[in-house]
Amino acid sequence: MHKSILVVATLMVLAPAGAQAQGWPTERPIHIILPITAGSGTDTTARLVAEKIGQKLKQTIVIDNRPGAATAIGSTDVAKAKGDGYTLLINSSALTIIPFTQKLSYDTLHDLKPIIPLGNVTNVLVATGGKFKTLNDLIAAAKQKPNGLSYVSVGLGSTAQLTAERFGRAAGFKALGVPFKGAPGGLKEVIAGRVDFYFCPLLPALSLIRDGKIDALAVSSSSRSSLLPKVPTIAEAGYPEATYDFWIGMLAPGSTPDVIADRLYAEAKTALDQPELKERLGRMGEEPMPMTRQQFVEFVGKDLARNAQLIKDANLAPKQ
Repeated sequence: MHKSILVVATLMVLAPAGAQAQGWPTERPIHIILPITAGSGTDTTARLVAEKIGQKLKQTIVIDNRPGAATAIGSTDVAKAKGDGYTLLINSSALTIIPFTQKLSYDTLHDLKPIIPLGNVTNVLVATGGKFKTLNDLIAAAKQKPNGLSYVSVGLGSTAQLTAERFGRAAGFKALGVPFKGAPGGLKEVIAGRVDFYFCPLLPALSLIRDGKIDALAVSSSSRSSLLPKVPTIAEAGYPEATYDFWIGMLAPGSTPDVIADRLYAEAKTALDQPELKERLGRMGEEPMPMTRQQFVEFVGKDLARNAQLIKDANLAPKQ
């Protein structure tokens, strides 16, 4: 085929997709899949941001909760969806853990396109009130105890488990994970002193910290929390390798055109920059996580690699 004919034929094939992308969005509703239950912190964040985006686009945005399999069910649905800008995903750091704890039918970085992080959820290392004055006191106690200390885990591959394991490896001690269904049960045991520590989402722990029932020794995120400004990051306490940012972010099917992805990024960033929304998310224990779209792509890739290595080194992969 003559070269000029080939070019024309190629342009004819690409034209409908390009025209569709340039015309996005139409009056058709945008569906955001949330692979978690309604009422969770991720769910609330998604709804707050989606409302602002919908107002700006003058578009109906439908929130669709599809929980199950540690977020794999909803994430798979989006990974296999058409990349036309009308099906999106809002997930958390769980997205970069599940490839190593279960068998997936999609490739995270190929079949999903990271758009923008919506926030960094502060996780705080808490211990029984008065038991340890500093993080180094906890580490010293762990090294002196033959079987180490115990920590709250909320399931295989959970943020609580991986952060505790990452911290133990960085500080040179082993600890025993004690499984719980969620924060309330784990916090109750830490208050009673039957479990030594817990990397807990900030919000359920905040009132207990302020009442002195538990002590906040460090936050695992890369920056301090505006709600606990005097509590150091784990890096400031001397263990940068244990830093872990629990993010919430927006993604799209991997085939989504860049022109749509860029528009989604711009609208979400505009929403996140609004002081009202910043304040609301801050009250929920979430800190801003400003990144370009490419930076977020690279961040997700690094998160996948880091979690893969930790799960392998700590022998946390499920038995086949």
